[in-house]
Order: sequence, then structure tokens, then C-alpha cells
Amino acid sequence: MTSAPARACGIDFGTSNSTAGWLRPGLPTLLPLEDGKPTLPSAVFFNADEDSTHYGRDALAEYLEGYEGRLMRALKSLLGSSLIDGHTEVLGRALSFRELLASFIGELKRRAETAAGRGFDQAVFGRPVHFVDEDAAADRKAQDTLEDIARRVGFREVSFQFEPIGAALHYEASLTREELVLIADIGGGTADFSLVRLSPERARRADRSDDLLGNAGVHIGGTDFDRALSLDCVMPLLGYRGRMKNGAAIPSSIYFQLATWHTINSAYTRQTWADLQNIYRDAEAREELDRLSRLINNREGHWLALQVEQAKIDLSAAPSATLELGRLQPGFTHAIDAAAFTAATTSLVDRVAETVAALLAQAGVARDRVDTLYFTGGASGVAQLRARIAAELPQARSVEGDLYGSIGAGLAVEAARRYG
Repeated sequence: MTSAPARACGIDFGTSNSTAGWLRPGLPTLLPLEDGKPTLPSAVFFNADEDSTHYGRDALAEYLEGYEGRLMRALKSLLGSSLIDGHTEVLGRALSFRELLASFIGELKRRAETAAGRGFDQAVFGRPVHFVDEDAAADRKAQDTLEDIARRVGFREVSFQFEPIGAALHYEASLTREELVLIADIGGGTADFSLVRLSPERARRADRSDDLLGNAGVHIGGTDFDRALSLDCVMPLLGYRGRMKNGAAIPSSIYFQLATWHTINSAYTRQTWADLQNIYRDAEAREELDRLSRLINNREGHWLALQVEQAKIDLSAAPSATLELGRLQPGFTHAIDAAAFTAATTSLVDRVAETVAALLAQAGVARDRVDTLYFTGGASGVAQLRARIAAELPQARSVEGDLYGSIGAGLAVEAARRYG
């Protein structure tokens, strides 16, 4: 803890939620960004009825209240994708995806400064271990894009820290002895891991390079679990995996669009609607396609994705979840049990566990030498994922950090260290 307020802030721009941290003596590190809460959902809603722009929970509320407009979520997923250099239509004009990100990050900066009562010219941004798996050039471009946007909205100096390292710095402040810790940061878009030695004594060192034994990450996060659950358990209610009269499968592209947060709006084009009408004429699954037609016509894709996301959350703590789907068909409900959720996500869980095993092997650390497994990030609450990672570390105790705030708080520590 510094004896005076830090000059710089830490920014955790997340796929699902974002935070901003500022180190101040005797005061909470995370700044309140919306309704007194430290998290700002990474969502923007362009309200066509009132020609206004809304962010965070307010954006989701405006959309769910039925205002005409455009909802954008999982904005961070654009980084490292081919979409980042493209445009979308918003309120009758072309909006580049870079402008969209700048709009949200600029609002995040503005709210942090309002809460702090001062401006911030310098910031440490969190970044996943890999924006893009196995493509160093694309990964570098993603970071450069984020840095360019951050400078465009007013940050004069920008640097980066791996998100799990940010969480490690936050956890280290609570320690009374040395621990070998695997930080498991599983957010909306990525699963990132850092193997680090932490202690009160090591925390005082300026150079921590010897304490970091390894980093690893894979582009799997909460939105991927949403997508898998949606495709396996919900999209069949709309005709996915159904048949045409000639025995061929109903084309699947629209279902993948609707199951993926940042492509939902792509399902609302005139071409998609024309294709759907052609499919309907020759399909057997008429009732299911009626539901799909109603969803597309009323632009309810994000509403359905929110129902799936809530089911994922519920299934992490309960044996079953029931979706209320009356907007698709009056009185329609659908139950999903935990076994179905586990089956839908087995391949994702296995890939994450393989990433942990590879990190331990690369670092030359035996599985039973890790003292603590520290979970952060909203998707780390998925029960089958948490259990599978814990099985890789049989002697480690599991600790749950602030699932949504650990990274932002740790980045604030790093910002004070780098910029004073």
C-alpha cells in the first residue's frame, strides 16, 4: 500500500465485465462504475427510439425493456478477430468496430475518473495470456489495437500485464507465508494460468521475474460455455439438427450466429431472413422453425442468449435450470439438467485441463508441489471446470478470490509500482 494515492490506474477490460482499480491508502481499490458497483458489464446499447447510447447494466435493461436498437456484448472478443477492421450498422450509420471499442473504453475511463475525482493519464491494462491461440502476429496486433484505442480515448501512457498476474498480486497481499500458487483466471473469453511464487517478502521486490515460473492460456471462457450449452440444449428447440424433407440437415450457420455473443446481430440481415423462408418451405421441423422465425423477426437473439447465460450460472450451483421461453411460444419452458451441461462442455473442460498440464510440464513442476489453486474470473464458477482443474493439482487447496474484482485490484497495484 502506498502512503499517497497512486498516479495511475489499472483497467480490466473484460469480455463480460470490466473494472478499474486505483490504489489509495485506507480506501477500496476498485472504483464504483455503475450504481455503486465496481463492475461495468461490457455491453453497449444504441437506443433507436431515443437516439441515445447506454452502457453496462443500463444497456442490458434498455434492451430487455423492448426499446428498438442494437445491443453489443462480448466486445473484447473483437480483439484478435477478423471483425476488428470491419463495420456494423448502428442507427442508420456505419460504425467501425474500433469506434465501438473506443466508445466503451472511453466511457470506462470517464466513469473511473468521475469516481476518483481526478483524471488518469497513465494506466496498466490487463490482457489475456493469448488474445489469439498459436498466432503470435495476430496476438500482437490485438494488443496493439487495444493500446491504440486506449491512447485514442485519452490515456497518454499505456502498458500491459497478464490478467492472471494481476490476480496474483491481489492475492499476495493476503498472504503471511510463501506459497507456490497456480492462478486460474477464467473469464468470459479466455482461460489463463500463471504459476508464481508469492509471499509478503517477495511482494517488496521490484523485480519479480524469478517468481514467475510460467504462463499459459487458451481461448476458452464463459462465452464458450454459453455457446456450447446453447447449441447442445437450446438451439435444437429452434430447429438445429433438424431435417429437411429430403433428409438433409437444416443449414446450421444461423444457429452458430445466435449462439455466439458477438455475432448475434449478423442473424438479422435480409439475406438471413430470405434464407430462412427458403428453408422453412422444405423443412420437417415446422414448429421449431416457427420459434426461430419469431425470434429473428422480433430480434430476440440477445434475450435468448441471456437466458442461456443465466442457465449456465444456475447449473453451476444446482442440479437443473428451467428457461422461461414464452417469447418464442406462449407458455413455453425448457428444463436442462447438470448432466446435459457437463456433456455439452466436456471438450472445453478437457482443453483447459490440458493447458494446465502443459504449463506444469513446461515449468518442470510436479503436480503435487503446488500449494494453492486460486480461482478468479466469473467462469471459474462452472462446477465441472473447477473440479477438473483441481484434479490436476491433488495437493493444492482451492481458494476463491473476488471472481470479478481480483484482476482490476491487482492491476492497480502494478500501476502504482510502474508509475508511482
